[in-house]
Amino acid sequence: MTAIALTNLATEVRADFPILQQQVNGQPLVYLDNAATSQKPRAVIQSLVDYYEGYNSNVHRGVHTLSGKATDAYEGARQKVARFINAKTEQEIVYTRNASEAINLVAYSFGMNFLQAGDEIILSAMEHHSNLIPWQFVAAKTGAALKFVGVTETGQFDLEQFRSLLSDRTKLVSVVHVSNTLGCCNPVTEICQLAHAKGARVLIDACQSLPHQAIDVQAIDCDWLVGSGHKMCAPTGIGFLYGKLDLLRQMPPFLGGGEMIADVFLDHATYADLPHKFEAGTPAIGEAIALGAAIDYLTAIGMDRIHAYEQQLTQHLFQRLAEIPELTVYGPTPEQDRDRAALAAFTAGAVHPHDLSTILDQSGIAIRAGHHCTQPLHRELQVQSTARASCYFYNTTDEIDRLIESLKEAVEFFGAIFS
Repeated sequence: MTAIALTNLATEVRADFPILQQQVNGQPLVYLDNAATSQKPRAVIQSLVDYYEGYNSNVHRGVHTLSGKATDAYEGARQKVARFINAKTEQEIVYTRNASEAINLVAYSFGMNFLQAGDEIILSAMEHHSNLIPWQFVAAKTGAALKFVGVTETGQFDLEQFRSLLSDRTKLVSVVHVSNTLGCCNPVTEICQLAHAKGARVLIDACQSLPHQAIDVQAIDCDWLVGSGHKMCAPTGIGFLYGKLDLLRQMPPFLGGGEMIADVFLDHATYADLPHKFEAGTPAIGEAIALGAAIDYLTAIGMDRIHAYEQQLTQHLFQRLAEIPELTVYGPTPEQDRDRAALAAFTAGAVHPHDLSTILDQSGIAIRAGHHCTQPLHRELQVQSTARASCYFYNTTDEIDRLIESLKEAVEFFGAIFS
């Protein structure tokens, strides 16, 4: 792939995103908060309009034309998700409201029923709260013990410590693929191999990797993987759980109600086949269809092309951040982790990240400030919060340059105040 083709990617696609065409506080918008949520292309927005204007109807339950069309589009989107991550069958894809619900599904259906006192769950110190709190619930209920993999000096998953934590008591490992704070890309395939050798199951939180690189669940050999639509050009309110078919069949339903049943009697019920066993009630139909549209859009561009272009953005971002000596950037450099995310979490001495974000917003630049739902990690880094700039394939090097110039001005401004 030529450098020209990579460089032109953002130029090719920016017109597809209406929200990027505006000004904020009198300046062209520079949206660098993509790790929190991505923007939506017209094709995704239009898919929602088409559904609500043209064939809004409940799925599965009706035999009329609109219901059939809605059902076909809804289930067609499930097939697209399955192909996108190379699942063996669409039955391995369960729709959820978001990745948090998907993790909770596994925690309650598998964790509460298959774990017991003396078992061990291994997590990492860099986990998003959504991949931490559900396992705290499981540990408190079952008596299973939580163990945590730390972070290396370069801000990466400590694989050697993980090896040492594994034992015959390890029953479940749940780790993030790409950290939303450190940006590191964790060795999930090797993690699965090591865990499986001990008989443990593995869940992968892929929220920060699915939008940015090709994912193959069969190659990774994870037992479960979760994703969230709103980070990959789809609407909010839709996510999914991938699970190996035989494992999902063993797991009892998480929620009860309509749609997830086969036969209902007054005192008992039998349950529908996968994946509907885990999808109680009327689903987010339009959002699921739009998730399929987002996958079509990303696939047409090519995930390898997106990843390669974002590697260029990452190199440029880190090169420019290095020009500001007051900044401390957390996580590995692109040289230390070539697959790291195109994001950077940083602090600027005594300047509070919220103040940095506020100043940048006045220039039309949107970044995130806070603990990014990784409070334990921030404690390990010995900082209360960080500022975070995160790119996507529609961002440009010129936008990164605007970020750097505004950061320099902000650091100089606060430096004058504090001096």
